[in-house]
Amino acid sequence: MMVNEPLRDTKTETSKHIPKETKRFNPKKLLIDNNTYIILFILIVISSLLSNTFLTPMNIRNIALQQSGPILVAIGMLFVILTGGIDLSVGSVMAVGATISAILITNDHMNFLLAILIAMIVGLIFGIFTGALVSYANFQGFVASLATMTIASGFAFVLTKGTPIMIPPGTLDNIVNPKFFYPIIIIAVVLAILFALIQRYTGWGRIVIAVGSNPIAVQLAGIRTKRYIMSTYAVSGLLAALGGVFIAARSATGDATIGTGDELDAIAACVIGGASLAGGKGFVFKTVAGALILGLIGNIMNLMAVPSYPQDIIKGFIIIAAVLLQIFTSKSEKGV
Repeated sequence: MMVNEPLRDTKTETSKHIPKETKRFNPKKLLIDNNTYIILFILIVISSLLSNTFLTPMNIRNIALQQSGPILVAIGMLFVILTGGIDLSVGSVMAVGATISAILITNDHMNFLLAILIAMIVGLIFGIFTGALVSYANFQGFVASLATMTIASGFAFVLTKGTPIMIPPGTLDNIVNPKFFYPIIIIAVVLAILFALIQRYTGWGRIVIAVGSNPIAVQLAGIRTKRYIMSTYAVSGLLAALGGVFIAARSATGDATIGTGDELDAIAACVIGGASLAGGKGFVFKTVAGALILGLIGNIMNLMAVPSYPQDIIKGFIIIAAVLLQIFTSKSEKGV
């Protein structure tokens, strides 16, 4: 005997397995979201067409070694910019990191790893000092970091007495040694991934972005924004000092002039990477791409024997073009 079963509503059951909202592929949005990576790719293609040596392993290795330090400095700058601030002291803090590590290794014969650690701690202190001026003394980021820039630059010159310190072979150059798979490249990659994860998946990263997007709402939520703002300057100082150590390792010299003008390159890398100087917008990997774009521009102009001064002019126009592109894409993004 057959039992009359209730009719199954197949239409309802099928609908359960269909997502309520399906994201449609939007090529325009894809291009807007990834414009920095697209610019980097186009630049690589153009550079490879302009020079036969551009894509050689040696040149790629040189780019990676040269940009390891600037990438770290740009990442530190990004977190400050995310809060709506600016850090002009990173170039001078790089000089401090380079000179301290050189002095400790050359004059005091200290182990190079301990010397690097001390240099980073000093950079961290400079960052905390700048952050405290901004957070608790209500200095503008521009003014506070300008003061720190002057102090750090003078500190580096006092340490070296104006004379570059030659680092003996077999010490700090261990971190650029190919026998150890170029540690500075590995460190730069690991730190870039680490800070990208921190930005995206930790409360600290999300609050830093929120502070730049809507500081009043964050304060009303009971979050102590001053601590977060100060911490971004601390990160910036720490990474700037490490970036200075990288340059000292490559050049085997601790010079107080290391990092001169690099604060502008770090800001430019963030802007090219899509960061907003008003705060609240920017991403680590895009900033890394921005730093690589600047590095590739310098590299291809060197390969084509373009003198250094015209390079600065070309770089300036590229930064203007990048800002215009970001303005254009921001307007387009609202219409997508």
